[in-house]
Amino acid sequence: MSIPFFYEAQLPATPGLFTLSEESSKHCSVVLRMKPGTIIALTNGLGLKCLGEIVAADKKKTVVQLSAFEQTPAPNSKNSIAISFVKNAARMEWFLEKATEIGITGFYPLIAGRTERTHFKKERWEQILVSAMLQSQQTYKPILHDPIQFKQLIQQPLNGQLLFAHCEPGEKKAIQSIDQSVNTLLLIGPEGDFTPREIEMAAQAGATMISLGNTRLRTETAGIAAAVLLQHR
Repeated sequence: MSIPFFYEAQLPATPGLFTLSEESSKHCSVVLRMKPGTIIALTNGLGLKCLGEIVAADKKKTVVQLSAFEQTPAPNSKNSIAISFVKNAARMEWFLEKATEIGITGFYPLIAGRTERTHFKKERWEQILVSAMLQSQQTYKPILHDPIQFKQLIQQPLNGQLLFAHCEPGEKKAIQSIDQSVNTLLLIGPEGDFTPREIEMAAQAGATMISLGNTRLRTETAGIAAAVLLQHR
């Protein structure tokens, strides 16, 4: 049985007593009914991981003794996805959860010309990222950026390469052929796809046009396909 895994943004990097957040404390003592002596694992979402032995279990202030610290190296290259909002907010949340489990390191909620609705619930989405990070036993929490207009994103400086997925005909590369040693940002359009003008703007910005297969995918499905292909090039 795996050790229960918790997220603590303010986790110290040295041994000693540490009081869990109220949310983690409640989960430990009320939901999981953990008692003193139980061992848990903690991460700060920035690569730091350690063990904690429960000293005092309380629904608001559970105290643990920290030990066995480990700093996980950051990946040499990071894969981020900019994806348009979709009409069904639950589908966007599903995408965020699954793409985090796959290993995507950053998300840009994108507002394109054909984006119909925007449902940005930052606190809820951050919680989804944390839960998915813990579920998949990762120690780096993806960065959730604020919603951004297509034109603004395409024009801002990028530390890495820009990939662009769209449904219009034209020359496209397979993601598997793209350099995996540098940071990558991949753009996924709305349910009505990017406009011809947006595709032109992306090309002018130096984006590499890529293919996600021979079938037409929903936005969130395209996002998952892209996540898998990016992480397993």
